[in-house]
Amino acid sequence: MIIRKLALSLALFAGTTGWASAQKAIWAAKVVEVSSQKAEGKEPFSPDKVLGEPNALPLGQISNDAWIPKKEGSKEFIEVKFGKSLVARQVTVVENFNPGSITKIELVDTRNTRHQVYENKAPGPIPETFRTLSVSFAPGKFRTVGVVVTMNTAKVEGVNQIDAIGIADVAETMVKKEFVAAKPEGVAFDSAMVNLGPAVNSKYVDTHPVIAPDGRTLFFARQSTPQNVGGAKDAQDVWFSTLTSAEKKTFSAAKNIGGPINTPGPNGLASVSSDGKTAILINVYKPDGSIDPKGASISRRTASGWSMPVKIEIEDFYNNDPENVDYALSTSGKVLLMAVDRNDSKGEQDLYVSFRNADGKTWGRPRNLGGTVNTKKAEFAPFLAADGKTLYFATEGHGGYGKSDIFYSKRLDDTWTNWTKPRNLGASINSTDFDGYFTLSASGEDAYLVSARNGIEGSRDIFRIALTPQFKPEIVTLVRGRVLDAATKKPVAATIRYENLLTGEELGVAESNPTDGSYTIVLPTGVHYGYRAEAKDYLAESDNLDVTDRTKYSEVEQDLYLVPFAVGQTIKLNNIFFTQSKYNLRENSYPELQRLIRTLKEYPAVEIKLEGHTDNQGDPSLNLKLSLDRVNEVKRYLVQKGIASNRITTEGFGDTKPIASNEQEETRKLNRRVEFRITKK
Repeated sequence: MIIRKLALSLALFAGTTGWASAQKAIWAAKVVEVSSQKAEGKEPFSPDKVLGEPNALPLGQISNDAWIPKKEGSKEFIEVKFGKSLVARQVTVVENFNPGSITKIELVDTRNTRHQVYENKAPGPIPETFRTLSVSFAPGKFRTVGVVVTMNTAKVEGVNQIDAIGIADVAETMVKKEFVAAKPEGVAFDSAMVNLGPAVNSKYVDTHPVIAPDGRTLFFARQSTPQNVGGAKDAQDVWFSTLTSAEKKTFSAAKNIGGPINTPGPNGLASVSSDGKTAILINVYKPDGSIDPKGASISRRTASGWSMPVKIEIEDFYNNDPENVDYALSTSGKVLLMAVDRNDSKGEQDLYVSFRNADGKTWGRPRNLGGTVNTKKAEFAPFLAADGKTLYFATEGHGGYGKSDIFYSKRLDDTWTNWTKPRNLGASINSTDFDGYFTLSASGEDAYLVSARNGIEGSRDIFRIALTPQFKPEIVTLVRGRVLDAATKKPVAATIRYENLLTGEELGVAESNPTDGSYTIVLPTGVHYGYRAEAKDYLAESDNLDVTDRTKYSEVEQDLYLVPFAVGQTIKLNNIFFTQSKYNLRENSYPELQRLIRTLKEYPAVEIKLEGHTDNQGDPSLNLKLSLDRVNEVKRYLVQKGIASNRITTEGFGDTKPIASNEQEETRKLNRRVEFRITKK
């Protein structure tokens, strides 16, 4: 029998991220390399079973949810990588069955250098049937991004199993020896629910609030009001209200969003993009003005208003109950959640996930989130917090205070089927009547939801409630700015992409506003990000932001520049990094270099000149040499990857061409740069 991932209690995790604030503990997110394996992919006993939190039960017995090496010998190993990096003080390896074979544990830093923190020269059987091997040590001067565990499986007779590998930045115990299923405790809030009042709510049903990630615009649906496009017989229209005072948390008088989003039929806005200017709508809009409930549409805000909604193409999409459907777009723009009734549903409506395809336009086949989240009754109104991990949803099947309650759950890995046991948000939010449609801005400060309690003239209204820090999603940073032509400084309609500079993995995508070039992206903490704008006939100047250690929500203003693709134009390679005062390329430079390689391969006639610059600190002659060494090192990398050497020339300028003041480090660092100039096209 395959045992599903189980949520662990507060007793099990002594403060892992999301359960307590003192300790930051993270678990493996990716298998980099493995010596041998009994199974592949997501199958029982495969290496992927070490990912995420400990989950193999019963302890001390062979489990489908732990890795088994295929061979027996002294050189069995597994190397894993984490989704974030931290200055580790502890590493923990959970040996679910037949422990004692581990001979060495090494930490892998951001430059792929290994640091040994554990050695056992005499591996062999130990009395326990399972073990949580926790090794504590003094923090190093590096950030850990991976772990390598080496085993001598021949010294422990029979099958060896590893269930989980984790690191923490404190030395306290990460896990106890006994796994205990979590109880669905209520969530605490620091204030009572507040009705948003007559500016937003009415005597009619006001429902399904959607707050833009920046917290400035609230969209919602209003039912059967005479002010709807189709009048009082119009089942539902989309309305919106804007924040008038962040301090007082007040909103303007609500307005009907109008056509083409609203029609005489039922209309609903299910989700908005990170900048609040792309909307996911229920139903498919037909050319004749009618709507079809079998699907969803997308509309973008333009200079003249919202565009005509266009059908979202989802592979093998169907809904056996088209009258009941919800959607939620992640702030990354790459994940679409939906509440639908399909043939593989557990009962009624279930929650599913679909991933954006590489073409950027279509979506993959919906995948059921699994039996931890879904029940035999209806699950609906999903909302994925800006951290991309914390899911809030309404359910009639998990028990609670009334007909439907709001619960939340944490995603444990990238399968999107492993979740912590859903927890009821408690009596502060849930009542004996209907409660649902929970939404939260990127800051995680205030939540909005719909309740039938104390509504105007007894109707359902929209309420606000503040979460305590303990139960907020993980920290994020909101980045906003404009995409501009580097030569003319005019706005450009572009696609913004952001990635993990350690792994090169693209994490999100957004669109700039074609009118003013504005964009907004949301970056979960714990990662060094690179981001750039892309548009036809332009080359991008990437930028980067390290939010690895951010401990509170923040907002950053950053314009992005696009350089016309023409001879003589110069492009700064902002995401190339070197060892301090040396010319060695750091690992997080590779995504930027790979993009340059793709450009040179796509345009085989293009020739470039790499130009190196330094600040004015130190000996000018040494600065000149360093600047030349660095661009030569970049050229060497490009040539190694297949670019002809005669297409690239180099020159070092040292500190002779500053672009900013050298008086302060904040501006001086801008002078340390590598650029390339297009010399032939």
